[in-house]
Amino acid sequence: MTGKLNGSFFYNLSYFYVDCAVNTWRSSYGTMPERLTEMLMDTWTPLIILWITVLPSIYMAPMNQSQVLPSGSSTGLKRLTEEQRVLNRSKRGWVWNQMFVLEEFSGPEPILVGRLHTDLDPGSSKIKYILSGDGAGTIFVINDKTGDIHAMKRLDREEKAEYTLTAQAVDRDTNKPLEPPSEFIIKVQDINDNAPEFVDGPYHATVPEMSVVGTFVTKVTATDADDPVYGNSAKLVYSILEGQPYFSIEPHTAIIKTALPNMDREAKEEYFVVIQAKDMGGHMGGLSGTTTVTITLTDVNDNPPKFAQSLYHFSVMEDVALGEPIGRVKANDLDIGENAKSSYDIIEGDGMDIFEITTDAQTQDGVIRVRKPLDFETKKSYTLKVEAANIHIDPRFISGGPFKDTATVKIVVEDADEPPVFSSPTYLLEVHENAAINSVIGQVTAHDPDVSSSPIRFSIDRHTDLERQFNINAEDGKITLATPLDRETNTWHNITIVATETRNHSQVSRVPVTIKVLDVNDNAPEFASEHEAFLCENGKPGQVNISVFFMLYNLEC
Repeated sequence: MTGKLNGSFFYNLSYFYVDCAVNTWRSSYGTMPERLTEMLMDTWTPLIILWITVLPSIYMAPMNQSQVLPSGSSTGLKRLTEEQRVLNRSKRGWVWNQMFVLEEFSGPEPILVGRLHTDLDPGSSKIKYILSGDGAGTIFVINDKTGDIHAMKRLDREEKAEYTLTAQAVDRDTNKPLEPPSEFIIKVQDINDNAPEFVDGPYHATVPEMSVVGTFVTKVTATDADDPVYGNSAKLVYSILEGQPYFSIEPHTAIIKTALPNMDREAKEEYFVVIQAKDMGGHMGGLSGTTTVTITLTDVNDNPPKFAQSLYHFSVMEDVALGEPIGRVKANDLDIGENAKSSYDIIEGDGMDIFEITTDAQTQDGVIRVRKPLDFETKKSYTLKVEAANIHIDPRFISGGPFKDTATVKIVVEDADEPPVFSSPTYLLEVHENAAINSVIGQVTAHDPDVSSSPIRFSIDRHTDLERQFNINAEDGKITLATPLDRETNTWHNITIVATETRNHSQVSRVPVTIKVLDVNDNAPEFASEHEAFLCENGKPGQVNISVFFMLYNLEC
């Protein structure tokens, strides 16, 4: 600001502006709300004190400033033109301060913002005030005689917070400047006309179940379009409207924390929390906005597996294939995901080597399978003790263990209609080649292993005895000779004997029978070819003269 300042003038002008604002409101709307009056006083009182305190120390420009002229020059003063005198006078300066106007303030008449005045103005009508800059002539209009500035429109600080204008005082007749142009600012004074808003809401957050009190959950943020510098219009305080006593919120940082210990996901998984942000520091009369926070408790392994029943009964046929599942057990876990996974083991019982248990990855069932063949006639039942144990243990809750459970499994083996069983897996029989027809050359035996034993009938698989050289007694399994044998033709015979239950012809067993034909002396010697023999005429008694193997061509006597 240029020129001389008049402190007492500012003091009077400040209260003049406040009075004008208050009177304008009263004339339009009646009694001004107490809060608005306080706002005006809060704005101007510090300024008044500042002016009164600071003005005495401000440099006051002298009425006449001497010029430094060359020594001995008599023409120096002549160089002071009329224009220089005007500029010298301008150092006496404008008299105003930064101006303010309340936003959203309107009435039947334009609002008086303030008054421009130069101490060159003797009160005559020779000075003309000119205003230019932001909104000059449209939003702000100046009385060119008095310097009064009026706001012609309702202003919104959130749309534009301040206006920069330029004032000038000129001679009304000549339009010559009496003061250099001077820039000043009109600030739009904030009122609390904007409620806080949660632009990022609604919110979603998670926190582990069983968390200790004070565990961080999330942070929310509200914004207020009002002036954060002036007053408390944008000073926000947060509170919880719904969600207590489970959660709390820090009033100034909006950090949400757990407020109740040992919240159990298995009891309640999701919480709906309503957060309020209130301006004016949370005092009565402030505006407020709300948002919602959906808080989900995440699972921790705080529950052991538990079998649905303590005793399971299963039955299985004795002829079940190895590896086939014979039953399922289930240990339920209130936890979810990895925390609910369990492994199963057989820890006791008389069938630990006969059965095994594995975990179904999809259903988390324990699947019992057969490892070795079962025999109803040998053992009719088994008792096992199975255990289910969590795979992933949380050390924070280890004291609440053990994270395992056991159950008893009884398995009953049921009798199956089994095929006949031969007394030997293979048979070797021997018979002389000169054996008589229908003579018994051997016997096979078989029995029904079932408790309710069925009679057995025997037969020869004729695909293995196409020449039908053998027969078998269907009742006792004795094998007889049907046609003569010749060892020199065929020494070995391989046939298959079939044993069939008489009560269930589908129950069939087979056994291989090997028959060896033994030699008998039933063939005279024969020369392989004809030979010529020679005899010496003078041979002696006992002398060998004939060879059946060699032909002697040079026989010497």
